[in-house]
Amino acid sequence: MSTTATFQEAIEKGYTFKGDSITLGGGKLGEEAVPNTHIKVPLKTLNRHGLIAGATGTGKTKSLQVIAEQLSLKGVPSLLMDIKGDLSGLAAPGTTNDFIEKRHAGIGLPYDPMPLPVELMTISNGDGTRLKATITEFGPVLLSKILGLNDTQSSVISLIFVFADKKKLPLIDLKDLRKTLQYVVNEGKEEIAAEYGAVASSTVNTIMRKVIELEQQGAETFFGERSFDPVDLLRTDENGHGMISVLRLMDIQSKPKLFSTFMLSLLAEIYGSFPEEGDLDKPKLCIFIDEAHLVFDEASSALLDQLEVIVKLIRSKGVGIFFCTQNPVDVPDDILAQLGLKVQHALRAFTKKDREAIKKAAENYPISEFYETEDLITQLGIGEALITALNEKGIPTPLAATICRAPLSRMDVLEPAEVDALVSKSKIAPKYNEEIDRESAYEILTGKIERAASEEKQAEAREEQEKAEELLREKEAKLREAELKRLEREEAKREREEIKELERLRKEQERARKQEERERERMWKDVTRNITKGATSSRGGGWIGELTRGLLGILKGK
Repeated sequence: MSTTATFQEAIEKGYTFKGDSITLGGGKLGEEAVPNTHIKVPLKTLNRHGLIAGATGTGKTKSLQVIAEQLSLKGVPSLLMDIKGDLSGLAAPGTTNDFIEKRHAGIGLPYDPMPLPVELMTISNGDGTRLKATITEFGPVLLSKILGLNDTQSSVISLIFVFADKKKLPLIDLKDLRKTLQYVVNEGKEEIAAEYGAVASSTVNTIMRKVIELEQQGAETFFGERSFDPVDLLRTDENGHGMISVLRLMDIQSKPKLFSTFMLSLLAEIYGSFPEEGDLDKPKLCIFIDEAHLVFDEASSALLDQLEVIVKLIRSKGVGIFFCTQNPVDVPDDILAQLGLKVQHALRAFTKKDREAIKKAAENYPISEFYETEDLITQLGIGEALITALNEKGIPTPLAATICRAPLSRMDVLEPAEVDALVSKSKIAPKYNEEIDRESAYEILTGKIERAASEEKQAEAREEQEKAEELLREKEAKLREAELKRLEREEAKREREEIKELERLRKEQERARKQEERERERMWKDVTRNITKGATSSRGGGWIGELTRGLLGILKGK
């Protein structure tokens, strides 16, 4: 049997499956396509994740486009993270030419250009449905990992979430988080210390700097409401084709922390909200992360650990994750080991480091009797790739050099007018693009602080008023006391004058009495003298004596 026949037999045996599959291209041996060697991937194993790698310009983005198209035609929705802006063309039909016709004839596949159902999305203020999430949905663990916090700082974030939950403070966006952090070391310091223990200002200041760093990368547009519901990624169109959600991230290359923040939060939300499914006949959702090295280059070890856990576990939710990057070495080994499908486009060796990377990349593929993998990786043409997948039993398929099929949709971007038209037809954009700014932690705490300040001012005003009233009362008391003393003095004076007057009257009466006594004595003496004279002259008898005795009796009676 010839080498070609042996190759055909190996490919047919290795890439024939009982269940449904998608076709990525045709096998290649030497420089020519080998007939009847369609390279397929069983839908059943696409929740085992995948890798699309290759140097710039070798066709990995087109492979991503092809896989997303074929999945859509099988009713499987997908989410594509479009870093370079190349994928909006999925919404428009491709155009054929002699090169494409010849290519497809060589691999035995028809070429029927068509548009696919596309939903344009954004995490900034760009065109498309806005994807947002709240701080609360992140939770303290994920938020701490994204911010790169140590254990002490993470414990403060946990405290913030507990405090906000207890006080019913919605943590929606970054201003809510900042305001709450400020509150626990300023206005609410005593309250927090009494209930949870003291929080060091230096720790909070460090966290604040981390939050500001994230904010400077544009995260303030990502955090907020309305939160995106991952279920809206699972839609199909009226033809049963899976919706391809293209997340436009063209401005994200300079903001790797924001990219990793979004990606990890979305994966965590999907994992948390999707039910356990086990191994389905086809995945519920496939996620393609283009330029994945942006995630891994900037991620902390804690973030990578979290990502590894999610990659391991999310397959049970019926979700497949595909990392697209320039070199397999960009992907951490622990994550690379979880990837079932591998599509390796050409790598270029310009330096010793490049050659070492190529050697390491070749070691990730099954040994083939038909190829020298390390050499072939550098010899692949544009639109060609080494492919291996998992069969339905989870066993790697034979390594196949593949001439990849061309995308059915446009291999270019949409024009601005086409983008506007596509967004205007969206069924979910009106829901998610509505501006919502309900009362949350920022407004509640700001109001509380303002009320406290107002109450403090009112208390100060009351205190000032009370002081003024006290001074007035003291002044009035002094005036009353002075008046009382004046009245007492006047009363004393009046009493003295009355006493003096009484004394004067008494003295006058006494003088009058004495005068009266003197008058009586004088009269008595006069009467006595006259009587004596009369008696002497009348010899003491007769009526004169009787008169004398009567007068004496009257005078004595007085």
